[in-house]
Amino acid sequence: MRLTIEEIAQVVGASPSEIAWPQGQVGNIEFDSRKIKAGDIFLPLQGQRDGHEFIETAFANGASVTFTEKPIVGRPYLLVAECLKAFQELASYYLEKQGVDVIAVTGSNGKTTTKDMIAAVLAKAYKTYKTQGNYNNEIGLPYTALHMPDDTEKIVLEMGQDHMGDIKLLSEIAKPHIGVVTLIGEAHLEFFGSREKIAQGKLQITEGMDGDGILIAPADPVLAPFLPKEQKVIHFGPDADIFVTDYVEHKNALDFKTNFLEEAIHLPVTGRYNAWNAMLAAYIGQLLSIDEADIRDALAHLELTQNRTEWKQAANGAEILSDVYNANPTATRLVLETFSKLPIADGGKKLVVLGDMKELGPDSVALHTQLLTSLSPEDFHSLIFYGEDYAELAQYAGQMFPLGRVYYFKKTENEDQFEDMVARVEEILEAKDQILIKGSHSMHLENLVARLEKASTEKE
Repeated sequence: MRLTIEEIAQVVGASPSEIAWPQGQVGNIEFDSRKIKAGDIFLPLQGQRDGHEFIETAFANGASVTFTEKPIVGRPYLLVAECLKAFQELASYYLEKQGVDVIAVTGSNGKTTTKDMIAAVLAKAYKTYKTQGNYNNEIGLPYTALHMPDDTEKIVLEMGQDHMGDIKLLSEIAKPHIGVVTLIGEAHLEFFGSREKIAQGKLQITEGMDGDGILIAPADPVLAPFLPKEQKVIHFGPDADIFVTDYVEHKNALDFKTNFLEEAIHLPVTGRYNAWNAMLAAYIGQLLSIDEADIRDALAHLELTQNRTEWKQAANGAEILSDVYNANPTATRLVLETFSKLPIADGGKKLVVLGDMKELGPDSVALHTQLLTSLSPEDFHSLIFYGEDYAELAQYAGQMFPLGRVYYFKKTENEDQFEDMVARVEEILEAKDQILIKGSHSMHLENLVARLEKASTEKE
């Protein structure tokens, strides 16, 4: 990080300490005292514990100075009114000072994957950095900005949203030149109340953009009332400004064309939604003058931060499509659509396990039940539901599917039928089958995946 203590103090309006500040450029800024190395700055934040409690630990690990909201004795410090706000102000200043082009990505689904795809494409021609892991909030975004390599030319920042105003804050910190909204779904509907409110929150990505910036957003009517009038907007979707054509899906890959590139793109992941995500990356690459051959090569050799939809193998040889990190109605519909179209061995059958989708608010049961239109006996042999909110859908599905093809297992505070569910899945899952397992992380369906894999793991 190319900053001195004096410059940092001036940017954040910090008062000096009685102990002289160290001279020259400092190391990194860390809010975890265990990560401090010689020359770093410590940032005490309020979490489950007050970060000020760890100031001495930070100095013991080599910190040269600490931010603080209260004077301390015998240590060099930067006294500020609020450490987090100072951190955010410094990140915004540093992005501008370094002259880095910011591409920001938000959306209810696909933002991490799209961020990875954009970064892969841009890395073909520019020194590119991106959000690491899930550092996409009011702490993670400035942390990413202040930890980018000194020679960074383009930075791709993921922006997450739990409450209204989150994206506005992040956009004002980052001041993106290109803003991307991947999808308006139902994630965190419990906190927002409607898709309209989610759309309003996501479009706050434009709050930090200037008049020359470009917003890329879905051609979704729910966005229309919130689109800024003077912002250049590129819409994507069927018959929009940019779109996917000639889509062909394979078990572990897909091929597609776009209306703006000459040749087809090959992508080493599945899902029609990933074709749209990759199309966004390709379009941004074209905007920023990346050669088409390089765009296609970057996407063909893509490595994702975390492949949340992952193929695994059960002990008996059955194929498991595991997607147990998170779930909302839009994401669940998309993965069901993909799963239904994948090729399967002769004699094999497709099974689906769905665990409750969380944070959907008072309409949660209705939103679960609406998935009935994505569940056809022609596509899936058996359905297994797990959790409170799927009870009604299980009842309706039981009337559509042949007898003995739909199963429901409870998960409440007083009763958890997980073991019964595992036993039933093991009973009906055969070697040639494919099984999709999808649910919110709090349903812990990763334990079902592990149980199905267990015997094969023990043999390795």
